[in-house]
Amino acid sequence: QVQLVESGGGLVQAGGSLRLSCAASGRTFSRRVMGWFRQAPGKEREFVAGINWSGGTTYIADSGKGRFTISRDNNKNTMYLQMNSVRPEDTAVYYCAANKGLSVTSYVNEYDTWGQGTQVTVSS
Repeated sequence: QVQLVESGGGLVQAGGSLRLSCAASGRTFSRRVMGWFRQAPGKEREFVAGINWSGGTTYIADSGKGRFTISRDNNKNTMYLQMNSVRPEDTAVYYCAANKGLSVTSYVNEYDTWGQGTQVTVSS
């Protein structure tokens, strides 16, 4: 089993950058498809980005295309989300998650392990 801990959230001005990290414990991280999700107050949890086990396949949701980059370092058991040109609408709690299967997907119910989340607040 893998356990996940997010870090790197905080308050940032619009147009700025932030890098989120997801540290994983357990020996299976390097074999897991991973994803980032976010949830704003009063809204559904939504997919932000996903990455396959090797890092060779990534997918960024339309909301983050051209601004967000997902990556992973299996030697460090860590996944990252680089957020550039952030906007007030990026304000949310960001969660990392491990997928049940072998392909990058965007559906919440296909991820079975979640971190506790890290708050990102973008001021205008």
